[in-house]
Amino acid sequence: MLYVDRLSSVKWYVEGMQETGRERTRREEYTEATRQALLAAGRNAFASEGYQAAGIEAISRAARVTRGAFYHHFEDKKALFDAVVVALQIEAAGKIEARAKTQRKVWDRLTEGIDAYLDVCLEPAYARIVIQEAPAVLGNARYREIEETHPMALLTATLAALKRQGELDFEDIELLSRMVDAMICEVALLLPGAENPKKLRARGQKIIGSLLGSFRTA
Repeated sequence: MLYVDRLSSVKWYVEGMQETGRERTRREEYTEATRQALLAAGRNAFASEGYQAAGIEAISRAARVTRGAFYHHFEDKKALFDAVVVALQIEAAGKIEARAKTQRKVWDRLTEGIDAYLDVCLEPAYARIVIQEAPAVLGNARYREIEETHPMALLTATLAALKRQGELDFEDIELLSRMVDAMICEVALLLPGAENPKKLRARGQKIIGSLLGSFRTA
């Protein structure tokens, strides 16, 4: 159930990061440490400079690895960018889920989760890398694949849970989830240039709440 338990769609990542009944060798530890260093350096570069301006050489230097080490882990800059987007989305899903779990009722978890999602969208690195650049760099198909596996999967699961409980009357939960997700991202894009960000955010949340409330049965 969304915002209630970690989704099975995310479970593959966690399991993939665990060892299967044995300790890691030093080589494996070094390999993973190198990959994480490149992800961190790439995240910083993409957030501060943007995808086009960020260079493999500079990212490798920041990660304190050779150019050869970079290509050992990632085919090219786009592959690193893809991995950074996935990492950011997994991180976002964790933050959203943690906030949502502070509420007992599923509907309240939905509201809290949406608020947390908006907070994530306002984080500078997430806003630039995931919202602004990822669709163009990765293409809409890949972007949606990542998004639907992580943050939007939480939203979809919660809406589906409310429908099963008879608290939400809407036939196409996937469509509703996509519409709400798009509204959250649009509000996030408008906030940086808003004259009164707090007021704009409140209005945006009111619109989203009104949309969902129009389908609430209880």
